[in-house]
Amino acid sequence: MKPFVLYGWHLSYFSGKARCYLQYKGVEFVDQPVNLYTLMRTIKRKTGVVVMPVLRTPEDEWIQDTSVIIDRMEARFPERPVLPATPVQRFAAYVMEAWGDEWWIPMAMHTRWNYPENYALFEREGGAALLPGFPGFVQRRAVAIAAKAMRSKLDAVGARPAQFAMLNAWLHDMLDLLDSHFSCQPYLLGERPTLADFALVGSMYGHLGRDPWPAREMVAPRKHLRAWIDRMAAAPTQAAQSGALLPHDAIAPTLQAVFARVFAEFLPLLQGISAQVQALAPAWPAGKPLPRGLQDVAMPLGAHTFRRTGLPYTLWMAQRCRDIYHAMSPPERAAVAAWLHSLGGEALLTMHIPRLERRGLRVALA
Repeated sequence: MKPFVLYGWHLSYFSGKARCYLQYKGVEFVDQPVNLYTLMRTIKRKTGVVVMPVLRTPEDEWIQDTSVIIDRMEARFPERPVLPATPVQRFAAYVMEAWGDEWWIPMAMHTRWNYPENYALFEREGGAALLPGFPGFVQRRAVAIAAKAMRSKLDAVGARPAQFAMLNAWLHDMLDLLDSHFSCQPYLLGERPTLADFALVGSMYGHLGRDPWPAREMVAPRKHLRAWIDRMAAAPTQAAQSGALLPHDAIAPTLQAVFARVFAEFLPLLQGISAQVQALAPAWPAGKPLPRGLQDVAMPLGAHTFRRTGLPYTLWMAQRCRDIYHAMSPPERAAVAAWLHSLGGEALLTMHIPRLERRGLRVALA
């Protein structure tokens, strides 16, 4: 039987999420650095987009998008589930996935591309992956083109010179909160990792925890955060495999402080994107992919106002959370609603989000 193959880079934001997940689940897979031909030709032909990571199954199905990968693999390998059984923890895990996938992109892009000392690692690993076996000068030229494409996205994600200081200040505050939490328990929801951990580790493993500048300046001073990243990247221990989540569907007070920031900052981003999509909707054909990016959205970032391009895809991630909520029983929904209300997050359930369907890296109105 053919093995699973994960095509991605250790440098890649979302590849880290998929890699840590597959490793924890005990799925045998080939960790395959994606080269230029596979990325630009094979993956595009199989999935319709140029993207990483992609998981190829033994049946030669090519699955794109880490949320879909995890959904499919959980159904296929139900042992050692990463989705909490209780309603508040389950919903919280999906909120953390949306936040980890979408909110942290400006922070990861900023800490990588606005600090030149990081480039040597990207050049070395990216060049070797793109064109294995080619002379160094050819690899460097190819990776320079990839780097230029990534840097071109900095303005759209909000990693703009006028916002550098607020990004760094926000990171210091949030990483302190996370470090405090991991000083109390080894994973976000208890003694074993869940979907919440795999979502958050994408930015931490691929970017903040490996790139020289953020690894030294942001992560190293916070030893509990550093230890969590290392736990997530390593083979799972017996304790991590058999550990329990907090009893009575509880969320630790140290994590409640993180969720309070999530709802105060992330929900205005969702509302801003939704308003733009609603404005487009009357004249937009159902099934036609919406633009990848819309206009700027303003939202709180700590004590400041942050601006970035609104991505309709972010609403699809919020829709996943709401679908989980609506699939629950009335008592479960009541528990989730009460938890959201306690943290000022009830707008996640009440805001209007047009029904969306995923189309590769974009979404369409259903």
